[in-house]
Amino acid sequence: METTAIIRGVHISAQKTRLVADLIRGQKVGRALEILTFSPKKAAVILKKAVESAIANAEHNDGADIDELKVTTIFVDKAQSMKRFSARAKGRGNRIEKQTCHITVKVGA
Repeated sequence: METTAIIRGVHISAQKTRLVADLIRGQKVGRALEILTFSPKKAAVILKKAVESAIANAEHNDGADIDELKVTTIFVDKAQSMKRFSARAKGRGNRIEKQTCHITVKVGA
């Protein structure tokens, strides 16, 4: 049985988040939390919350044993970008896109 946790509209790019997500794909949840705890990246903090949420969902909804759970699926999708303009010289402006992403974590035995 797989249990899902989804976080939408996270203010970090999907590319940066995928780098950390690749580290924990297929790992047991205990090991995945250790990896995320000691990772210096901003995405690690966000992914740790997602994994903890998926574990709590599995425990509450399915009565799953935490020791047997592992991260079966984790993927990061690009979400809507916020378009902003940065002022430049001579009255010009450059377009800046502030990236967001959706994170989906599935845990199961």
